[in-house]
Parts: sequence; C-alpha cells; structure tokens
Amino acid sequence: MAAPPPPARLHHTAEPNASVAGEVAARPAPDSAPVTTESSAVSLRSDLVTLTKPRIVVMVLVTAAVAAVAAAGRSLDLVVLLHTLLGTALVGASAGTMNQIWEREIDCRMRRTRTRPLPAGRISTAAAVLYCAVLGISGTAYLAIFTGLVPAAFGLATWLTYVLIYTPMKTRTAWNTTVGAISGALPMMIGYTAAGGSVADPQGWLLVAVLVAWQYPHFMAIAWMYRHEYGQAGFLMTPVVEPSGRSAAAQSVAGALALLGVLVALVCLLDSGWSAAVLSSLMLLVSYGLIRDSIRFARQRDDASARRMMRASLLQLPAAMLVLVLAALWA
Repeated sequence: MAAPPPPARLHHTAEPNASVAGEVAARPAPDSAPVTTESSAVSLRSDLVTLTKPRIVVMVLVTAAVAAVAAAGRSLDLVVLLHTLLGTALVGASAGTMNQIWEREIDCRMRRTRTRPLPAGRISTAAAVLYCAVLGISGTAYLAIFTGLVPAAFGLATWLTYVLIYTPMKTRTAWNTTVGAISGALPMMIGYTAAGGSVADPQGWLLVAVLVAWQYPHFMAIAWMYRHEYGQAGFLMTPVVEPSGRSAAAQSVAGALALLGVLVALVCLLDSGWSAAVLSSLMLLVSYGLIRDSIRFARQRDDASARRMMRASLLQLPAAMLVLVLAALWA
C-alpha cells in the first residue's frame, strides 16, 4: 500500500491577490533565523537516533549489563562489559532501524508513528537501509572480535528474530508478542556469555525468562491502550484479535506471576541461606505493584488500568534488576 500524502502545512494560506502581494512585498522582511547547516546536521542526528528506537536500546543495554554481572559477580571485567555494551548497542540500533524500514508505510497510518523520519520523508529508505547495514555488520563484528563468537551469535540471533520473524508476524498473527518477547530477551545471553557464562548454565536462561515474562504485561498494556490504532494499521495484536481483553488480561497476569517465580529462582541460584531469603522478599516487594495492577487490569480491562499496569512494569524491571545485581555481588 502506498504511503498517504504528508499532511498540509498548518500555516498554509490562499495565494494573495496582486495588491496585497505588492503591499507585502513592500514591507521589510521580519527578522528570522535562517536554516543553517548546523541546524540541519542537528536535525539529521536526531532523526538517525530516532531510527534506532533508543529507549528500547537503553533497556537492552541495562539488562545485558545485569546479565554480565550475574555471570561474573565481583570479578566482572569492566573493559569486557564496555565492549559488550557497545557491540550490543550497535546490533540493537540496527534492528530498530530495520523494523522502522519494514513498517514505514504502516507507520503512516498511526498518529503516534507518522512523524517518524521515514514516514515523514526526512530520511530516504535507501539511506536508512545503508545506515542499518553499517550498524548491524559493525556491531556483530565488534562483538565477535572483542567478546567472542558466542555473544556475537546471540546478537545475530536477536537481530534475525526481531527483524525477520517478529516484525512480519505483527500483521499476521497475535502470536507475534511471544516471538517479540523472546527476541527482546536474547540480549541477556549476549551479556551473560560475554562475561564468561556458559550457554549450558540454567542461570543464563532464567535471565532470558525474566524478560520474556516481563514483556507480557508490559506489551499487553501498550497493545490495549493503542488497540484501535493498531487495528486500523493492520497489526494483529491480542486486543485487536480478541477485543474483550480477556486474553490480554490472562497473559498479563500469567506473565507477572511467572516473572516473580523466575526472579526468586534466580536469587536462590545466586545466593543461599538468609541472604537468599532477604533478597527473595525484596523481589516480592518490587514485583507486588505489577502483580496487583495486572490483576486490576484483568478485572476492569480499561485504558486507565492498562496505563497503571504499564507504569508498574516500567518501575518493576529496573528495581528487579537492581536486586539481581545485589544478589550477584553479595554471593
């Protein structure tokens, strides 16, 4: 489908008649700041950052760093961590850019995405593809050189599942959330294996399970709040396919409860005795709000309860990551 035409300029007026045109021409031009090369460069940098979905990249980096701490504890090599985060950032930025390339026409149909650089026409598709390729290839190569082939393989797996499986699935089946949750959780294994953890360690996969479970209440809240826009754009999110919200609510509650279980299991692997008991209690404390608000959403299924659940998820994840760091350093 062809992208819709760009909206009309807000200050467009009818062409003035000859007399008015002459009068306007006679007036001195008002002082105005000309468009400079510097301002254009700033705008381009801003658009290039926007293409990468920076908020998602930041979340990925935080979780990868926590996974590295969980793997190495107090013996973590900070230089290795820095290399890991840089390579992961490049791969994540490439995946976010390709996602926006893929969905550029769909983004034109949604109010919250139509001003992105590609739908708005500020960056060409060819330039975005080149940018994506440079980021992805350099990020994967960087991980392979400075952290090893296994972290690089997990970086590549993250890119492939996010771009080639999750992104096209969004317009085909509501199962896209499950695939997206897995893709969003794989960077945990980048950080874990880069810091010395093994692919065979159950601890690493429990870290992946943390993010998989967390993404259900988080994304179901977003999908519910924007269900009408998603439906009009052709995205088959769960609240679009099942408008009553029962399925989205059930997945949210299940995800929130599973998240607590996985977090407690991780704490018990990292620590033992009274410290494990204390940290498990902290996990219950930081997860209580998300469990409470997911149950509230299951009962009410309205925008207000969905928004509360989303906010609770945004508070719960960094708090839980902090407790995991304490558990790893305490061990």
